[in-house]
Amino acid sequence: MHPPSQGRERHGAGDFLPRHVHEEAFATIVLTGGYVEAGDTGRHRVEPGDALIHGPYEFHLDHFDRGSTEVLVVPVEDGGFSCAAGRLPDLDAIVRVLEDDPAAAEEAIREQLEPKPVSLPDWPDILAHDLSTDPALSLGEWADRHRLSAGSVSRGFGQVYGVTPAAYRLLQRTHRAIRAILGSEAPLAALAQNCGFADQAHMVRSVRHATGLTPRALRARGRLHQASPHMK
Repeated sequence: MHPPSQGRERHGAGDFLPRHVHEEAFATIVLTGGYVEAGDTGRHRVEPGDALIHGPYEFHLDHFDRGSTEVLVVPVEDGGFSCAAGRLPDLDAIVRVLEDDPAAAEEAIREQLEPKPVSLPDWPDILAHDLSTDPALSLGEWADRHRLSAGSVSRGFGQVYGVTPAAYRLLQRTHRAIRAILGSEAPLAALAQNCGFADQAHMVRSVRHATGLTPRALRARGRLHQASPHMK
């Protein structure tokens, strides 16, 4: 796990980035080409002028399938955006801001960003959405409703998202816990219960797996960032 790179990145046709995670929030703006990203906020196909907003500790993978692709990576504050994928109508203006005043880039992106609906509504994406909405969802009941076998659901979802539905479900529950840990001073045992974990120990293991930190260390790190908002 490491902070995202900043500035321009280039990827060739056929490049693939397996599931990975960054500890800081950032925006990725597509300048040329395009790619498909599948992760904790669903699956998105993006093209020039599109932006993806990544929160801290979000996992995702990327398929670059449209020739040479160039993107801009911009650090942002967590929680500053209302959508995970959006459109920037005046991409040139964003690039100019980045060149002239990088510190103003986040505000420029926020002012322009228009939410973009999910464009890949296949059944794995429907399942990802349902799991993010209800991390306690029964996978067996979901498969029955959609007339799919449990094995087909596990294999098909894994091919798209790089992880099993059960692991994705646990991560959605873990993200809820991370947000609660960072956003409140409530006792960890109460947060574990509210977020659907069997007990505090289960939440501790899941949060540590996702972030590399215990809940107490994560909360302390969050306090430090609040006290020093420009520290990255």
